[in-house]
Amino acid sequence: MRYDLVIFDNDGVLVDSEPLSNTILAGYLTELGHPTSYEDSLRDYMGAAVHRVHDLILERSGEWLPADFDEVFHGRVFAAFERELEPVDGALEVLEELSADGVAYCLASSGSHERIRVGHRKTGLDKYFDEGRVFSSQDVGRGKPAPDLFLHAAERMGVAPEKCVVVEDSPLGVQAALAAGMDVYGFTAMTPAERLDGATELFGDLRELIGLLA
Repeated sequence: MRYDLVIFDNDGVLVDSEPLSNTILAGYLTELGHPTSYEDSLRDYMGAAVHRVHDLILERSGEWLPADFDEVFHGRVFAAFERELEPVDGALEVLEELSADGVAYCLASSGSHERIRVGHRKTGLDKYFDEGRVFSSQDVGRGKPAPDLFLHAAERMGVAPEKCVVVEDSPLGVQAALAAGMDVYGFTAMTPAERLDGATELFGDLRELIGLLA
């Protein structure tokens, strides 16, 4: 294989959570007096940790979000996950093949550890990710587009950055991977290819990943 470690983003790459979470985020921000469409939410927040929501709203409006914003937002998202979340088409097959072939992989997500675990339990992905393979923006000082999370994951997995490839579907994630000195494969199932500028490869079906890694 071309790489010693495959680092997966989670939301939108392994679990089909972006439509759910961005619909909820847009609705909640609008409810709080910050009109936001679903498309706005995808553009501004997809792939980012929740602190970016606070930062952009403060920058644009001069107003702080409520102190319980994260708690309310995550509560709504987790409830939606329990009702509706599904794995991304092809995710289980790809992880099964990587596991069978002994390929090292892990996950580096802007989401919290709790969000990751809720989603994985619902979709059956928890079978493929023990605690040692899961890294969150909670673990580092800065989330994507900073390279910190990907560098942290590589260090913990014992692999040099140049031997890693990141699988990402957000512009912020692509920027973070490139800043970390890693190749990055842009997954275009939800994101237009032109928004993943700089990606090493682009692909639209997760099952194509195995061939790209060969």
